[in-house]
Amino acid sequence: MEILENTMTTDIIKESLNKSMSYNDYRTLVATLVEEQSTTGNEKTEALIDYTKMNDRRMKRWDKTVKLSDDAIEKITAYSKKVTWLVLTESWCGDAAHIIPVINKVAEQNDNIDYKIVLRDDNEDLMDAFLTNGGRAIPKLVMIDNETNEVVNTFGPRPNVATEMVNVYKAQHGKLTPEFKEDLQRWYNKDKGQSTVEDLVNLL
Repeated sequence: MEILENTMTTDIIKESLNKSMSYNDYRTLVATLVEEQSTTGNEKTEALIDYTKMNDRRMKRWDKTVKLSDDAIEKITAYSKKVTWLVLTESWCGDAAHIIPVINKVAEQNDNIDYKIVLRDDNEDLMDAFLTNGGRAIPKLVMIDNETNEVVNTFGPRPNVATEMVNVYKAQHGKLTPEFKEDLQRWYNKDKGQSTVEDLVNLL
């Protein structure tokens, strides 16, 4: 059964990789959608279109400001296996806007890391193979060994520190409130991507 599941997952990944885009292509797509007053995903609500606009601005900011420590760069560049980082996302996702540019910054440091992006709603089989607590949470990074095509690890939808914050708040209040979501955005801004960098370095 496990072998069958592994083969199915490998096929699903292969199919999604055929539809994947580079980070630069994704940024171009989002910028185009902003001009067209649209969004990725199956739902095109006004709220999601607004989030896409906001996220385009966020990503522009992180593209310019994310910094990697010398220690992080040393660890990233030392990694010698050839891997693909396949990331599921949508343009309206707030967490993704903070995380996806950081993944790019890390991947840029090492030619062995091939960073590819796919849209969640266009790749439901892939998403369903990598659920978080039974939910289609994004962004989700699937790390694939290019030689064996095996999934080595996953990351997401948030860095560990933010995940812990979310879990504690949910346990206390039952759900995430708009106030908490604002607090989380402030945390991302203060953290400057460093928790994500740390988690990604640990993947290697």
